[in-house]
Amino acid sequence: MSVRTFSRRFRDEAGSTPGQWLTRQRVDLAGHFLETTDWPVDLVARRAGLGTGASLRQHLHSAIGVSPQAYRRTFRPRRTAV
Repeated sequence: MSVRTFSRRFRDEAGSTPGQWLTRQRVDLAGHFLETTDWPVDLVARRAGLGTGASLRQHLHSAIGVSPQAYRRTFRPRRTAV
């Protein structure tokens, strides 16, 4: 299959280009890490495949409209005292 045919079929099925889809998967994984770990933003970015904290900030802001810290404050489960 040619690259052009693959790209066209992928877009038809997934609604985005392969690159956009992959970036969204990485942003979703980074969100999971922000919710479930205390890792620094740079480590979250590396583990999610986004490279640097700056890249994570840019992609997260484009996708969701918030910074990593705001995401963590909003979506992280609150810890209750025992």
